[in-house]
Amino acid sequence: MFKLKINVKNFNVSFSDNQILKNINMKIPKNTVTALIGPSGCGKSTFLRSINRMNDFSSNFKRNGSIYVDGEDIYGENVDVVDLRKRIGMVFQKANPFPMSIFENVAYGLKIHGLKDKKELFDTVKRSLKQAALWGEIKDKLDSSALSLSGGQQQRLCIARTIAISPEVILMDEPCSALDPISTLKIEDLICELKRDYTIVLVTHNMQQAKRSSDLTSFFLDGEVIESGLTKDIFSNPKMEKTEDYILGRFG
Repeated sequence: MFKLKINVKNFNVSFSDNQILKNINMKIPKNTVTALIGPSGCGKSTFLRSINRMNDFSSNFKRNGSIYVDGEDIYGENVDVVDLRKRIGMVFQKANPFPMSIFENVAYGLKIHGLKDKKELFDTVKRSLKQAALWGEIKDKLDSSALSLSGGQQQRLCIARTIAISPEVILMDEPCSALDPISTLKIEDLICELKRDYTIVLVTHNMQQAKRSSDLTSFFLDGEVIESGLTKDIFSNPKMEKTEDYILGRFG
């Protein structure tokens, strides 16, 4: 039986007077991959950014309802948002390595959080790059610029940078949309490996990717969750006609 990691209850988001998310309820178990699917503009990325409070950066952001992580409401008054974003890392659609060496990219967050011991820094960077399935490709050029890496390598570097600071949850917003098929498969294999240690929430427009990579799938449409369930059930026997229409490419 899965242990619950994230519990979303009656969650709504608006920007100014434009309501983006409408009464979202969702349970995300620990050490699983949950795929969020649906057409562009349906609220998937807004929901993802709500889980580590990145929407807070927008001055016209309004919300009500709750998101619980390990039973704690992350929008509660006493929540340390900096600590929350350490616990809930994010990988963006486009790889965004810093203009510094490969090593310093991964070490950056560790140094920010006060790690100074050189051996511990190196060991943690190495472990993170291994977890991101990148160590074997770059171990002899750690001092090279991260910007010299291929797109797929840059995305895996960003994943290594995220996991270096030991998050509990990794949010991924279309991490393969800018990658070629071979790099995409490497990221998908990596996602399946990472769920042993992390809870992953993945936004994707690629239906085959959702089928290959996720345990659970939620279908978003017009700011609402139309259907959630085991990925194999959503794709083989959806309960809602709108879900079936979307999966079969009748719209979106």
